[in-house]
Amino acid sequence: MSLPSEQNWLILQHLISDLTKKGYEIPKGINSEMGIIRSTISSYKRDPSHPELINGLAKAEMSLNNIQRTLLIMAEEEGDEYVDQWMDMLKKAMQGEKVFEFAKSRSRFLINAPPGLTTGRINLRTPLAEERVQEIAEWNGLIIEFNDDVTVELHGDKEDLQFGLKEMGSFFLEE
Repeated sequence: MSLPSEQNWLILQHLISDLTKKGYEIPKGINSEMGIIRSTISSYKRDPSHPELINGLAKAEMSLNNIQRTLLIMAEEEGDEYVDQWMDMLKKAMQGEKVFEFAKSRSRFLINAPPGLTTGRINLRTPLAEERVQEIAEWNGLIIEFNDDVTVELHGDKEDLQFGLKEMGSFFLEE
C-alpha cells in the first residue's frame, strides 16, 4: 500500500537532496522532522485503523505541508521551471501516482515500532518454541512479533523490555 503522503515524503526527500547538491543549506530541524514523519507514516501503514496513528498521520501530513512550503520557497531561487518540475511531481503524488520508489535495502530496521514504546529484536541461532518466548513476554508485559522462526521483535516500556531481554539471554546460547 502506497499513500499519497508517503510519495510526498519521498519527493521532498529528493528535493532536499537536490537542493543540498546545489549548495543550499537546509533549515535546521527539517531532516530530523522528515525522519519522524517517515516513522509515523510507516506506523500508520501497519495499523490504519488505530485512532492514535490516524491522528499521527494527520499531524505528519501538516508537517509535510510546512516543509514543502519551506523547500519550495528555497527552490524559487533556481527559477520557475525548477519549481514547476517539483510541483508536477507533488501533484502526481496527491493524485495517487507513484513518482519514486523506496530504495531497496538488505538491512532491516525497526521502522514500524508502535509509538511510545521501546523496541528490541532478537535474532536466534536456531528456531525455538514460540511458547517459551511468549511466556516471558507476557510475564513482562511486552508485545511480541515473530518475523520468522529465528527473529523476534519485542515492544514495551524500556525497563520491562530490558528485563525481558535478560530473561531471554539464555536463548542466544542454544545451538
